[in-house]
Amino acid sequence: MTLPQGLTPLRRPALLWGILAACIVRLWLMPLTSSFWVDEMVTVFVVRHPADPSLAPVPQVPASIYYWLPRLTQHFTQHLFGESEVSWRIPSVLAMAFALFLIGRIAARLIHPRANWFAMFAGLGLHGINYCAADARPYALGICVASLSVWFLIRWLDASRWIDGLAFVVAASLLWRVQLIYWPFYLVFLIYAALRLARKETKAGFWQTAGLFGILAISLIPVALNALLVLHQASAHVISELPGFREFEHATRWSLVVICTAGTWLVARLLKWPIPRASLLGGSSIVLIAAWWLVQPLALYVFSRVTGDSVFISRYVSLALPGTALMATAAAAMFIPPDRWASVSLALGAGVLLVMGQWGTAELRHDNSDWRSAARAETRLATTSDMPVICLSPFVEARPPIWTPDYPLPGFLYSHLSFYPLKGRFYLFPFGAAARDGEAYALRLTADTLSKSPRFVVYGANNFWRSWFADNPELKGWRNRLEMFGDVQLAVFDAPETAADTAHGVR
Repeated sequence: MTLPQGLTPLRRPALLWGILAACIVRLWLMPLTSSFWVDEMVTVFVVRHPADPSLAPVPQVPASIYYWLPRLTQHFTQHLFGESEVSWRIPSVLAMAFALFLIGRIAARLIHPRANWFAMFAGLGLHGINYCAADARPYALGICVASLSVWFLIRWLDASRWIDGLAFVVAASLLWRVQLIYWPFYLVFLIYAALRLARKETKAGFWQTAGLFGILAISLIPVALNALLVLHQASAHVISELPGFREFEHATRWSLVVICTAGTWLVARLLKWPIPRASLLGGSSIVLIAAWWLVQPLALYVFSRVTGDSVFISRYVSLALPGTALMATAAAAMFIPPDRWASVSLALGAGVLLVMGQWGTAELRHDNSDWRSAARAETRLATTSDMPVICLSPFVEARPPIWTPDYPLPGFLYSHLSFYPLKGRFYLFPFGAAARDGEAYALRLTADTLSKSPRFVVYGANNFWRSWFADNPELKGWRNRLEMFGDVQLAVFDAPETAADTAHGVR
């Protein structure tokens, strides 16, 4: 394969950097200005109210060390971007950028010295990597810390330098503190270290390595105790159905591995490339990459099925995404000669930019939940400053006895009301069809307040309460309409007189 006219070896690095920059701008930076989804507004709430009593029912939420990152960077980012979604998301962009760099370094160390660009573009080909990079939540930091831990563990086992061993212990001790659901990833460290020691593929001795893991285990005791306390109330925080095999295989993102493998094989056959002979990839490296790819989703899948409490959520298995990118790179390495890595990486980067860029729209949305537009629409539709606003909590914990009609604001269960303000008088409702207490409250409120108001709105992301009010005999003859902002609903209820005025153009 010859280089296209004018594409000299000196220009290839510039092209690689150019495509990488274009991918980051399009896939990471352009979605930063879009609306928060509900958990990002939790980030704002926790940073602003770190010791708020309303966080007591959800001790796992403020426990993450992630919140120190936006807390430390807010002064600088708000100076540049103001009090905006961008200022809160920039820390995740920086964390994921460093993680992407580490993925490239690990690929160069384990697979081939020139495989770094391919691995980074493979990472950008994963929606989860791009989503976490623009997300004001702990997952980009988690991916970064996990990658850093693996990097230092490889260096320790390769050269047995104590600085690398201690750096591994520090990084790995932070990982579980980023997110309590990251506990399975420690199996990756154990599997890789045990295999390297068993095969005598390391300069580090058994007792030295065992000592490092012992120090790590001691450092994790406080986190483990905290995790056990949360485990006792795990069923109260379940937000998804039990996963089936289809959900598990989808979480592995195996399609990227297949595409990279089949694509490089086809190009190698068409262009008659010689079979690569030099490779750094050994048995231990393959096991590390496979463990990184599969351990987190497999462990959470088994845990969910055994306990009946599902924790199998895409963001919780996001630690596996670098492993997916590395597995795709390792599979492609079987067909890429040493002098073709740059050309193949260029092709992959261009393909990722083309396929993942959503070029049919100028504005990229980070998430399907558009709370900002919903709040603006509610403010526009408010007839008076005391118009009743039925505020539904989007959190599964919003059930009696934690939830009550007089739940104090600001509070965790309604943290989404703080960042995007509404106009009107709030009436707080539980999550979904939350027991008879919520229904009894709704009956009283309908008779005493709603039926006497010319208009009220139901604000949230749930169908139950909108249908409940629409079917209520007290509101017979009322008209209601639904406005959708992604998966956020704004249901507007108008009294018969108001509905008639609206139909004739009177607001």
